[in-house]
Amino acid sequence: MKHSKLMDKYALSEKGAKDFIKANIICAISDVLLVLPAGLLYMYILQIMPGDGLKSIMGVDAFGVSFYIISSIAIFVLMIIVEYLKYNAQYTAVYRESGVRRMTLAEKLRRMPLSYFGKKDLADLTSTLLEDSKMMEQVSSHQYPLYFGSMYATTFLAVVLFVLDWRMALACVWVIPVAFLIVYLSRKTQGRANDETLQVDLDLRNSIQECLECARDIRANHAEKSYHEMLEQKLSASESKHIYIEWFVGVFVSSAQMVLKIGLATTAVAGTWLLSTGDIHFATFLIFMIVVTRLYDPLSHALLNLAVMIYADSHLKRLRDLNHHPIQTGIAAFEPENMNIVFENVAFSYQDDVHVLNDISFEARQGEVTALVGPSGGGKSTVARLAARFWDIQNGRITLGGIDIGSIDPEVLLKSFSIVFQDVTLFKNTIMENIRIGRSDASDAEVMEAAAAAQCNAFISRLPEGYQTMIGENGATLSGGERQRISIARAILKDAPVILLDEATASLDIENETLIQEALSRLIRNKTVMIIAHRMRTVAHADKIVVIKDGTVAEQGRPDELMEKKGEFYKMVSRQKLSA
Repeated sequence: MKHSKLMDKYALSEKGAKDFIKANIICAISDVLLVLPAGLLYMYILQIMPGDGLKSIMGVDAFGVSFYIISSIAIFVLMIIVEYLKYNAQYTAVYRESGVRRMTLAEKLRRMPLSYFGKKDLADLTSTLLEDSKMMEQVSSHQYPLYFGSMYATTFLAVVLFVLDWRMALACVWVIPVAFLIVYLSRKTQGRANDETLQVDLDLRNSIQECLECARDIRANHAEKSYHEMLEQKLSASESKHIYIEWFVGVFVSSAQMVLKIGLATTAVAGTWLLSTGDIHFATFLIFMIVVTRLYDPLSHALLNLAVMIYADSHLKRLRDLNHHPIQTGIAAFEPENMNIVFENVAFSYQDDVHVLNDISFEARQGEVTALVGPSGGGKSTVARLAARFWDIQNGRITLGGIDIGSIDPEVLLKSFSIVFQDVTLFKNTIMENIRIGRSDASDAEVMEAAAAAQCNAFISRLPEGYQTMIGENGATLSGGERQRISIARAILKDAPVILLDEATASLDIENETLIQEALSRLIRNKTVMIIAHRMRTVAHADKIVVIKDGTVAEQGRPDELMEKKGEFYKMVSRQKLSA
């Protein structure tokens, strides 16, 4: 792409990069237009003063009054037009780009491997989508255009001033690089301080979120005082960091702005000396004194803009890191021969140096129930999630119907899966819409049929508005068993050819578990089913048992075969019978 470097540096779309350049140029034109009246004044002074100054510069003896009136009106009209364009470029276009940025980030996150979310703090990601995007919206509309525009305009005006008189121009502009160098030299230190401030703010947000989510446990364990003290410390740390940043930036920006003021003095001194020796025209001296004040005013704001831009670099870096992270891709056309899931010597780790699974090999066949059992932390849930490509494996191969799932687009692949997790996620919506997530085009009747199959009718009928009852964030108004039954209803409604059940009945009592098992028995007919369970009675009728222990397949086979071998599965069944 033509603007790829700009797009990468400032986290812009291609149109956003074009608008960025356009805004900078328009701001530069706006700054130059503000100096044009001084040019007219310069011409008029040359014309009315004795000598042939105007003729030597413009090649004419004089301009009429109408010329100056028309020129003034033209400049005024241009200013209005440019200000209108400037507003659209600075604000309208930037806010439109901000919306594109947020949608692009959301789309990026949608395509991310779930391993990314396991490594990143959710509050950090929320901050990137909201706070970092908001900061970029702010600097893109208020800082970048004005800063770069003033730089372009200053360069242009400096060239004009050097053409008029290089000595006066030198006395005028020497302070500009010095002032900007002062602010720029603080860049690294300010960047580190900004990163620390962002981290402190993130810790504070995490702690506040934790307090809100765990309010019941905090109160039950009389931990209010210790948590409030902890929050107070983090609030103080955040406040101290922000005060330090403001002080630090203020010292450098104020120092640089003071240096700019020295430029007024050097211009006046140099001009007075040159005027006294007769080396410059009075009109030249006057125009330099007028222009220099107009030149330093936007530059003074540009110094402050530069400091804000340096501060925004920390936010921009987080956006770039997210944009650069690889996404999961694959083919969109998926036509497997069957729905058999095959693990071939699969190895996987969440971190590069810590392996969770090693040399996992087994087959879950269509039309059969394959149960994954084993000690807690052995890797059962990881195996199930790898089958749906929630993460990409490091070694080996996983196939669905003979096709390597690593070559299939994750969204296409997941259309073939109905999944019931142990930790159920519900949304702040009605019961009806929470179940309809399983299949968005399902009718109300189909939703209610799936809910009935998942034994949801009993508790839904007790709710004030039935299926239209709002259930609160993450189903806060429901019990664990009720939430799990809604999750099962989703899976029944989706009716996908592959079913993953991760402790699907863990939160149910024996009576409801029996009813759910009957519903699931209808759901799993002629499908590939992988069940993760700790209760041995849940997997008693499975076609195949795969025992996962310490990240490896300890043994596998039919339940009766494994019982006869008296290995790991036999020991697990025996222990549960003794504890029953």
